[in-house]
Amino acid sequence: MNSRIVFYEDRNFMGRSHECSTDCPDMYSFLSRCHSCKVEGGCFMLYDRPNYMGNQYFMRKGEYADYHMMGMANGMRSCRMIPMHRGSYRMKIYERESFGGQSHEIMEDCDNIMDRYRMSSCMSCNIQDGHWLMYEMPHFRGRMMFMRPGEYRHFMIAVVDNNSSKRTSHSDFY
Repeated sequence: MNSRIVFYEDRNFMGRSHECSTDCPDMYSFLSRCHSCKVEGGCFMLYDRPNYMGNQYFMRKGEYADYHMMGMANGMRSCRMIPMHRGSYRMKIYERESFGGQSHEIMEDCDNIMDRYRMSSCMSCNIQDGHWLMYEMPHFRGRMMFMRPGEYRHFMIAVVDNNSSKRTSHSDFY
């Protein structure tokens, strides 16, 4: 399956458009503004600032006619294509920054990290397999952060109090 997203300058898929199938660090090099999109295949993480910064929004196949209706204030400025992962999912979470304190391995969705693992906080992690979404509140609510394989010595503000994690699973792409 091919990942593809089409961005539109105005709400309701109006105005100029730009099609994208890979990462795009600054959409303003193609469009003067971006207020709606259609995800025609795959999944994408959209950001409200250039260079994959700011608030993040997970988008799966579908039509998004008005970013304001989804709680987005200023339209989108950059996007990352989330590659499909068919293997296992694995990450190790740590109570403190720089992999300190209590640690636990997660291999499936967890709707409340603090309760399940009796941790006072979750401040760093090592994503070993798969792509994950970390949420700031339990039950996959609140702001989220897209995490690819690698070490995260300390979370950015968006997930400092994260309480849940979800894999970007194969089913998200349909």
